[in-house]
Amino acid sequence: MTIRFSKVIAFLAIFLAVSPAWAEDAKKEDPAKTYQLLNLFSEVFEKVRTDYVEEKTDQEIIEAAIQGMLSSLDPHSSFLNADHFKDMQVQTKGQFGGLGIQVSMDPSGFIKVISPIDDTPAFKAGVEAGDLITHLDGDSVSGLTLNQAVDKMRGPVGADITMTLRRKGEKPFDVTLTRAVIKVPSVRNRLEGDIGYIRITSFTEQTEIGLTRAIEEFNKEKGDRLKGIVLDLRNNPGGLLDQAIAVSDAFLSRGEIVSTRSRRAEDIQRFNARPGDIADGLPIVVLINGGSASASEIVAGALQDHARALILGTRSFGKGSVQTIMPLGVNGAMRLTTARYYTPSGRSIQALGIEPDIKVEIAKIEKLGTGLGSREADLRGSLENTDENAEERQKKVEEELNGDHSDEEEIQDYQLSRALDLIEGISLYSEMPRNTEE
Repeated sequence: MTIRFSKVIAFLAIFLAVSPAWAEDAKKEDPAKTYQLLNLFSEVFEKVRTDYVEEKTDQEIIEAAIQGMLSSLDPHSSFLNADHFKDMQVQTKGQFGGLGIQVSMDPSGFIKVISPIDDTPAFKAGVEAGDLITHLDGDSVSGLTLNQAVDKMRGPVGADITMTLRRKGEKPFDVTLTRAVIKVPSVRNRLEGDIGYIRITSFTEQTEIGLTRAIEEFNKEKGDRLKGIVLDLRNNPGGLLDQAIAVSDAFLSRGEIVSTRSRRAEDIQRFNARPGDIADGLPIVVLINGGSASASEIVAGALQDHARALILGTRSFGKGSVQTIMPLGVNGAMRLTTARYYTPSGRSIQALGIEPDIKVEIAKIEKLGTGLGSREADLRGSLENTDENAEERQKKVEEELNGDHSDEEEIQDYQLSRALDLIEGISLYSEMPRNTEE
């Protein structure tokens, strides 16, 4: 054993002895066995340093060991070296470089796409939630850690990368993407008639501000004519917990929003809503799908349990675990899973996700033809129309039949259409006169 690692083991022994957080668990372990395992680690480290076919620095070996320890726990625990930690801090502020996809490790060893981010290279290329990335520029991702795969996907802005994707029901195919600076406007909004549409792409530091601004714009434009809100959380991979709580709180006047429970029962945390509803009781429909994860599921679950909104779409991703970022000084940080999320009714989101109140699969709306395509005027010997304006009307008919059909070819958002119809129906029902008996 080297002198260096004798000191490492001595330090770890002292740390185990004095750390309050580990004191209780340490009593359950045999100290002698712990020292033996630390000796094993030291021995393996020395063998790698001296005998591995390629020379590796001490830092590379130690970081790889830490990464292996954390990534073996679950798909979301990981080590962030100084550069990765800096990148993560930039991402939460809403701007970063890359392809525009949120990914995780899949049990198959490939990289799984949680969701593409709107208006990014991945989104424009048609990458979908659930796709498996098997190769990057022809090299297999099998055996890579998540951070290593993400490193390969990053690169100079403007540089191309080819990903091989495996999609359910299809043969593997290649997609070439051009790296870009990813600027993510966390909240986008527009009016659909008298209904406000709000799209939250991820939960960053700017989300609560963006939501408040969107509602203010709707009220300024429509006032009392505003019928309701559609909150679109589809393909939203999550983000900051405090922002998920803030968005939920904006629509709830009281009650629990979410709770987190760790391995120790006394560490349970509960987050409650404050008085006030930014939408003033208007009906809300929340859109979710398989790409809605983590913070998105917290919002959907809170609004569903309090019957404040109807959830429409397909089952969400099911990431119900809490990751705590623990800085490690100049060496970066570790992302460690420390708790699970629970909705106000006590449901765990983990693996099961949020089941929508109204299940609506994604679909394409097309205008159907009129029968066989023939009309009375096409029949041999048919009578002519002798009205005074018949010629002008006939001209309009021919323009409709032979004109531009681009509108028919547009793919409409069927889930959004259903959500808008639902709010229209609720609004209409609430305006109907009620029969009262005296």
